Amino acid sequence: MIIVVGVLLGYRPDAGVAGAVAALALVLVLSFGLSWAFSVLGLLLRSPNAVMNAGFMGIFPLTFLSNVFVDPATLPGPLQAFVAVNPISILATACRSLMDGTPDGGAIGVSLAVAAGLAAVFLPLTTRLYRSS
Repeated sequence: MIIVVGVLLGYRPDAGVAGAVAALALVLVLSFGLSWAFSVLGLLLRSPNAVMNAGFMGIFPLTFLSNVFVDPATLPGPLQAFVAVNPISILATACRSLMDGTPDGGAIGVSLAVAAGLAAVFLPLTTRLYRSS
C-alpha cells in the first residue's frame, strides 16, 4: 500500500517494478521473522491488548529511532550510533537501495540475517510454548 501511495504521489523507483517487488519481498521476509516473536508474546500474555501493547513497546521506539523519518546526520552523536545499528534503519536502507537500482549487499544481508535470527530463536520457542499450553 505504501509503495502504491508513493507512486500516486509521484515517486518512481529507478529500478522499476522489479526493485519495488524486491524491496517488498525483503520487508515480508523480515516480517515473517518478527511474527514469531509476536507469536511468543501471544502465547505468554494471552490477552490481545497485552500482546499489542507489548509489541508496540518494542516496535515503536525502533521505528521512530531509525532513518525512516529523519536524516541521522541531524541527530546527536549517541542517537546516530543507535540509528546506525537499528535493524529498522538497516531494512529501510536496503529497501531504498533496491528501489533505487543500487542494491546495498551489506544492508540486505543484515536484514536477511536478522530475519533468520528472529525465526531461529522464536520459532522453536513458539513451538515449545504451544505444546505446553
